Amino acid sequence: MTGVIVRWLGRCPYLPVWRAMRRFTTNRSAESADEIWLLEHDPVYTTGVRGRPERDSIDGIPLIRCDRGGLTTYHGPGQLVVYPLLDLARRRLSVRDLVTALERAVIELLRQYGIGAEARPDAPGVYVERAKIASVGIRVRRLCSYHGLSLNVEVDLSPFAAIDPCGFPGMPMTRLADLGIDVRTHEAAVPLLGCLLAQLGEDHIAACHRQLPDQSIDHEQSA
Repeated sequence: MTGVIVRWLGRCPYLPVWRAMRRFTTNRSAESADEIWLLEHDPVYTTGVRGRPERDSIDGIPLIRCDRGGLTTYHGPGQLVVYPLLDLARRRLSVRDLVTALERAVIELLRQYGIGAEARPDAPGVYVERAKIASVGIRVRRLCSYHGLSLNVEVDLSPFAAIDPCGFPGMPMTRLADLGIDVRTHEAAVPLLGCLLAQLGEDHIAACHRQLPDQSIDHEQSA
């Protein structure tokens, strides 16, 4: 592998990052380096391509229909979001391979914290004693991936009560803070990144940045 570019974007609104991911994927070539973006989002509900939202907000929090897989979930401060923008064909990965790599990266991170976790064949994500701690939803275009993974670190879980998380009524949610792990969201980013790189067989970071790539900036007025 030629190495990945890693971007820590801090706290960001959802729409500009989503548009940037799509723009990056549209503009990339066979020579473009893969990237992994790590960030937190402002409070937002998103629903995937199978979702049929009949409103544009829930309890004052925006609800956005996007182009990832899966149904409705919540993002907010205290939740670590990881967007792997990968050339799957070049890495010889299937969609299932990528989902598995994301799930196993979280499971390995939790193992390092002394927590047992598992994936479920009927519901993508990672679970601790039946409670969901991480969600997975990706999109593949031109054999390249975007969207990805969200891990509940210290996020307020109460907004999940207003939805059926990922389409499962009554799905219990949990977070690292409730499992006795006292870490800040940014402190979980580096070890989770290391676990994901290991799952991808990648041992080289080509560069690290704190902003979106210039060529991904998009001034669309609507999704």
